[in-house]
Amino acid sequence: MLPDRALAVPLAMLLVYGGAKLLAEVFGRLGLPEIVGEILAGVLLGPQVLGWLEPGTILTVLGQLGIMFLLFRAGLEVKSSEILESGLMGLGVATGGVIVPFIAGWAIARAFGQPQTESIFLASAMVATSVGISAHVLAGKGLLHHRASRVILAAAVIDDVLGLLVLAGVSSVAEGRVNVLNLGLTIAMAAAFTTMIAVWGSRAVKRLLPRAKSRMRVANAEFTISLILLFALAVLAVHAGVAAIVGAFLAGMALSETVEERVHTLTQGVAELLTPFFLVGIGLNFDFDTLSNPATMWLCIAITAAAIISKFIGAGAAALPMGVRDAIRIGTGMIPRGEVGVVVAQIGLTMGVMNHSVYGVVVFMSAATTLVAPWLLTLAYRMEKSD
Repeated sequence: MLPDRALAVPLAMLLVYGGAKLLAEVFGRLGLPEIVGEILAGVLLGPQVLGWLEPGTILTVLGQLGIMFLLFRAGLEVKSSEILESGLMGLGVATGGVIVPFIAGWAIARAFGQPQTESIFLASAMVATSVGISAHVLAGKGLLHHRASRVILAAAVIDDVLGLLVLAGVSSVAEGRVNVLNLGLTIAMAAAFTTMIAVWGSRAVKRLLPRAKSRMRVANAEFTISLILLFALAVLAVHAGVAAIVGAFLAGMALSETVEERVHTLTQGVAELLTPFFLVGIGLNFDFDTLSNPATMWLCIAITAAAIISKFIGAGAAALPMGVRDAIRIGTGMIPRGEVGVVVAQIGLTMGVMNHSVYGVVVFMSAATTLVAPWLLTLAYRMEKSD
């Protein structure tokens, strides 16, 4: 624990940012994905190794801001027309990437003797995709405009809506009630919000942004308006039933064809500051104690392997019409679970339908898939110059 209240915040920021960038530099010099170094910094600084940091409110909030700006930055780099062109393929990829992992997760949990409801919750944690990890790798390599990258981003947005449907249904089953009408309304509202912003957001911004900017006297007026739109759509996204990061991505996408280069530069600076807090936060939640019990350890290994293989097969198979090479890239880009899988497990733990050992399995799986995804994604895009 940190020694003094006044020292806690600056010291935590120094440890997180400094540690993340130090390991990122080391990994970069070794020719390895820098993002893996930043995640491992959280493992080393966290309670499992050095014990200098523990997950807490401040780091959680900074991490949430980090992932929002990361997705906002990714949205700024792509045009809404490009994402909409990938929409149908993205729907197929997202659907395959939900169905196959869910079945695999449920089957493995049942084979290991887990109760029915607990198995279903574990399977629900398997369907999530943490697009922030893939977006960070692709942005760093300048590959966000690649056609496979656009499908990954489109599929990840759709995946959030489908994941909501799965989670809502599973939660209803666990509580012993299934309200089909409320479930349908929630999904319809989430889908409508995402579609409306994706289709009409860019057009609305082109009309309104120049007018608003001409009437403002503050410095960096365009960036100020962009941030207001970012947070407004993040709030609306949560109210619509999807994650705040989806709203952040849609805000960036709506602004991408209108804002000046300075907005891109300022956004990249903020994302550079905050993203390490998101990545280190993943490492802080890594729990080696899960592996102390042999039965739980084997469940960890089985679930993690299934999480990687099932998402790769489910999402990649749907993308085969684009060619084998792009199908491999898309399947790989959908692998990381990150914080999304942990959130699902926390809901199951809170509802009392998931015990702490299975919760530990989900945390391990989420962290492990996040660690391995950058390596796999780098390999999948290695032949980019020959495309």
